[in-house]
Amino acid sequence: MLMPKKTKYRKVQRGRMTGQSKGARTLAFGEFGLQAVEPIWLTAQQIEAVRICLSRHLKKVGKMYLRVFPDKPVTQKPAETRMGKGKGGVDHWVAVVKRNRILCEISGIEEVVAREVLKSAAYKLPIKTKFVKKAIDLS
Repeated sequence: MLMPKKTKYRKVQRGRMTGQSKGARTLAFGEFGLQAVEPIWLTAQQIEAVRICLSRHLKKVGKMYLRVFPDKPVTQKPAETRMGKGKGGVDHWVAVVKRNRILCEISGIEEVVAREVLKSAAYKLPIKTKFVKKAIDLS
């Protein structure tokens, strides 16, 4: 699973997911992409499922780019434990995804196939997403 090699702090606070994504709102690497419509914590397992789905569909024809990384630790206290005695240990890692964040991009294939591939990847995610394509400059 994806997780950082090293972090400044072992445990972090929950934070907020209001507003739009600060960056990664436009396509930077590929021609087509999947954009989040609502905020969520994407777990490392969900990101891995999308990665596997994309790589299986694209094979060696297209190229894929993941634009999210799980860098936030989520803690969990053991079951049937009394309150107090500090924060629990790190259970899993998540990526904070705000609205309009590009989750993944693909290139090297035509639009009809790209729509199918990204639709199958979107089924792996627990949020609403939309298909986006790169704007063409006519200037």
